[in-house]
Amino acid sequence: MHFSHPDGADVLLSYCTNVHPAQDVAGVVAQLDRYAAPIRRRLGWPRLGLGLWLPASAAAVLAADPVALAAFGRELSTRDLFVVTVNGFPYGDFHGERVKKLVYRPDWSDPRRLAYTLDLARILAALLPGDVTEGTISTLPLGWREGWSEEHHTVALGHLSDLARELRHLRRQTGRNIRVGLEPEPGCVIETCDDLIRAGLPAEIGDHVGLCLDTCHLAVGFSDAGRFLKAAAEAGLSVVKVQAACALEADRPADGPAHEALRSLAEPRYLHQVRRRRPDGGLDGVDDLPDAARTLAADEPWRVHFHAPVHRTHVGALRTTQPELADALAGLFGGPHPATRHLEVETYTWDVLPGAGGEADLVAGIAGELSWTAGRLTSLGLKGETQT
Repeated sequence: MHFSHPDGADVLLSYCTNVHPAQDVAGVVAQLDRYAAPIRRRLGWPRLGLGLWLPASAAAVLAADPVALAAFGRELSTRDLFVVTVNGFPYGDFHGERVKKLVYRPDWSDPRRLAYTLDLARILAALLPGDVTEGTISTLPLGWREGWSEEHHTVALGHLSDLARELRHLRRQTGRNIRVGLEPEPGCVIETCDDLIRAGLPAEIGDHVGLCLDTCHLAVGFSDAGRFLKAAAEAGLSVVKVQAACALEADRPADGPAHEALRSLAEPRYLHQVRRRRPDGGLDGVDDLPDAARTLAADEPWRVHFHAPVHRTHVGALRTTQPELADALAGLFGGPHPATRHLEVETYTWDVLPGAGGEADLVAGIAGELSWTAGRLTSLGLKGETQT
């Protein structure tokens, strides 16, 4: 959905389709009728934005076939759907039985990551609506920290320089400006604002490579949007896009209801990093929820990397970080100018939440998330395209 900021800038709201399993282009098209179109109708919006996710194999097919890409674009437009942003983080099967740390492969030291991102950029340049000249792509923050060497870092920075050069060339060819945002995440090479500064990203990539701010990841690290945005500016990086997401918090992790809720969330597919803030302000953490009970002290709150629906304040006995999300949105969009123009709701964990329902429940849930987010934007003074 299109929103107008009081300064006249457009802000475009989408939901991320990595919540839906798909292995090929036909599977992605099938999602449009099963989920996206019903969500748009339920909301009553004239157009619905998709934060498109394509596995690398499907992206390679579309990028190499202009006829197939044009046909895919028509599938979107006939359903009143549009794409201005793409999730380029998961490379392969994001709904396999066990994803965990596989989601960080290939990392940015691997040429396959560069090739995949460039495929997505070419696809996005072709799919952008006629009234939009800039598209955005989110990607992993270089890679997972374990095994990351100076050599990996040097090669990765070289690939980002190659990416920026190719994106400049694409802009000259198409008139479409595609920007890529590194998405800091707990456990990765870039997790905190200090990591962002230490990464030493080349200054010359700044026109095409910046920051994707995921508010779930931000909350897990007990950070805030203002400090992260300041660090990004100091590193010469702009906010390319924002992913609206909530983490989970256990105020008393050892209490019976909270303990049972945490145990129920320790599922085998995704990685659920946990952080505990010590009284001195430092953080303790583990890489996955099953390790937390035997490793982390339970005398202070825990925050868990488990993307919770943004319109919910609680998931069972655990609270969501919705207040922190609301504060981040206010900081990003409530000022005299928006910090970014692309906002994507990204809750991909619906089918691993306790009590997960079927397709109708998923449609209702995503519509509820989008409605809540739209309400936050209008409360900050933005106007949706259906409003007068």
